[in-house]
Amino acid sequence: MFSVELTGAAELTRRLEALPAAIQSALAAKAASLAEQLKDHVVQDKLSGQVLKARTGALRGAIKAEVLADSDPIVVRIFLSSDIKYAAIQEFGGHTAPHEIRPDKAKALAFLSGGRLVFARVVHHPGSAIPERSYLRSSLADMAGQIITEMKAALVAALKT
Repeated sequence: MFSVELTGAAELTRRLEALPAAIQSALAAKAASLAEQLKDHVVQDKLSGQVLKARTGALRGAIKAEVLADSDPIVVRIFLSSDIKYAAIQEFGGHTAPHEIRPDKAKALAFLSGGRLVFARVVHHPGSAIPERSYLRSSLADMAGQIITEMKAALVAALKT
């Protein structure tokens, strides 16, 4: 009878069994890092003049990043943490409905029209066509190559450990 004893078989089995957890951990850490970079790109570049110019900073302040590392697959979300009414129409474009504009804190509206100062109790706005000004999807497109490269590198590094 012929018998062979493998040296290190128990160690190899232990390493193979630990591999899914090590891969999940490495990919979650890399995803968290990339999520913050993506959020920073949206806030510091796209919403600071590259696509939209900040007036109040409300949209910039509402952008958040979240990584759901306990799920399979790992999920990264870049989202708005509050209801900013103009956020979606800026991202996707669209049309506003005709509406009336009335003063909030005064008896009349005041504005320049044709170089003249005009006062009105109500203005009948015909609606507007708002062009797409993507700040979220365009940021993801900007970083797609980097995200793929860095996630592959994290996977390879986890497999080597």
